Amino acid sequence: MSEAREFIDFWVENSIHAVEQFRTVGASQDIAELTRRLVAAAKEQGFSAADLQAEIGDISDYIGDLLKAANRAERERRKPT
Repeated sequence: MSEAREFIDFWVENSIHAVEQFRTVGASQDIAELTRRLVAAAKEQGFSAADLQAEIGDISDYIGDLLKAANRAERERRKPT
């Protein structure tokens, strides 16, 4: 696994979360904002946007897919059994 991919996985684990229940203040669901944050954090660690794209393709699409998955998993978790 590349260092860029390790960084992406770490950042995602700490930054991509399902929307908070009852829409309280919490996890951002703004794809553009999260994309900017990832690119800025990567730059601080010495990775370019091109490095990220080489690992995950379109950064915004990748983040959007992760948000959808996190929100879907949270909805399923909250379903009554």
